[in-house]
Amino acid sequence: MILCFRHWLFLVLLAAIVMPQAATAADSNPDDADFAIQGEYVGHKTIDGQASRWGVQVIALGKGAFRAVAYPGGLPGDGWNEKEKRTAEGKLQDGVAVLNTADGDVIKIHDGKYEAFHSSGDQYGTLEKVSRKSPTLSAKPPAGAVVLYGGPDDVDQWKGGKASDEGWLMQGVTSNATFQSFTLHVEFLLPFMPEARGQGRGNSGCYMQGRYEVQMLDSFGLSGENNECGGVYSIAKPRINMCYPPLSWQTYDVEFTAAKFADGKKVENAHMTVRHNGILVHENLDLTHATTASPLKEGPEPGPVYLQNHGNPVRYRNIWIVAK
Repeated sequence: MILCFRHWLFLVLLAAIVMPQAATAADSNPDDADFAIQGEYVGHKTIDGQASRWGVQVIALGKGAFRAVAYPGGLPGDGWNEKEKRTAEGKLQDGVAVLNTADGDVIKIHDGKYEAFHSSGDQYGTLEKVSRKSPTLSAKPPAGAVVLYGGPDDVDQWKGGKASDEGWLMQGVTSNATFQSFTLHVEFLLPFMPEARGQGRGNSGCYMQGRYEVQMLDSFGLSGENNECGGVYSIAKPRINMCYPPLSWQTYDVEFTAAKFADGKKVENAHMTVRHNGILVHENLDLTHATTASPLKEGPEPGPVYLQNHGNPVRYRNIWIVAK
């Protein structure tokens, strides 16, 4: 998909100045104004005379439409109490996103600021746009690790392996190497597809042994279900939705323990612990069955790492694994 020069220049400047960990949109087609507004904001609101910290995730829905989810205490994984949420919806008007809450408040988003006003017109909060970075981003492989993808020279380690123009691994690949129990680090980039919905919005998945999927999906600002980012498909939703905005590099760090078999029968389920962008979302999760669309059935044999192709341009880098 070819971008016009205006789009290309905007994203180059944005990546260099505003969001240093974000990628270019070589494989998606963001609208300039929508892409600039969507993202995360942090600051304070004064409600009933009390100042408190809030975090907000602003989701681009396409054609100038937005939905904002506000979290008292801060963003998910960074202060939110994991209980209360407030929402607002609206559209772009003359370069400013104007959103309305259910109780009549007005939100205005522009130039990296999220401003909250009472229906009377009195302003009660200002939040600044932030760009979070996973604490495990660019983690170096430890001694003894197998580097599955460190750059374009490693495409031969994958069946169907191809590198994008940026040098990132493209979706729909299976590692040549197979593994039993292991520790896995993978970094992934979800495309900006504001008009897509559900499973069509930046979909892929990382399958342990080709059997158990940790979902990859642009579920930024959503509730966090088992078929959304960080979920173990058809088994368990993440403890908290840690999905960053699209076109931000994200991380999975997985401790996987293979199932045990005796006389051809499973005697102990596989287990895994998953950290999404450094935050624990599954702890020693019991994997009762191979997940939906897994290329391999459960069995005693070692299996590969499989990065699913669901028709969306998801990208990967810095993939390494340590066998246990």
